[in-house]
Amino acid sequence: MRLFAAALPPESAVEELAARVRRLRQLPGADRLRWTGRAGWHFTLAFYGEVPDAVLPELRERLARAARRYEPIPLRLKGGGRFADRVVWAGADGGLPALRKLADSASAAARRAGVEMSGHRAYTPHLTVARNRGGALDLDPFVEALTDFEGGAWTVRELALVRSRLPAGGVPGEQPRYETVAAWPLGR
Repeated sequence: MRLFAAALPPESAVEELAARVRRLRQLPGADRLRWTGRAGWHFTLAFYGEVPDAVLPELRERLARAARRYEPIPLRLKGGGRFADRVVWAGADGGLPALRKLADSASAAARRAGVEMSGHRAYTPHLTVARNRGGALDLDPFVEALTDFEGGAWTVRELALVRSRLPAGGVPGEQPRYETVAAWPLGR
């Protein structure tokens, strides 16, 4: 099963971002980007890839323990950025140190449960809104259009384990499907 740990924004935050993304989609070159669907908007804390069924019980146990160690985290969507010429993302503001620690704990939980984790990178809280389909495209106008974006405050109250089902292929615009398979409240 292809899995990742995530913090899921509430519908109110998704609505606010959707309004801004509608404006981004009107910019020149927007048709050359693959826009992520609202159902896929999340903050990935740790990506696990394919996880064997035999490892799932221990992974769940360790993620539950990790969630109990953190209090709910204040957050808001704010600004944006890009990863090279590949990805445009919305950023976050608020309890970012706590969110980074939760991400580290979600990665550590998986390693201790026996999940093969690829190289560790510094966690950048982000929510992917578009990916470059390929070829040269200046993403700066899209990032600039997110600069003044600031959504309302909300609170991350749980750590979610999410299953990702990739598109079968061949269908233009088909998006991955995400399903929350487990979630644990933050705090005791």
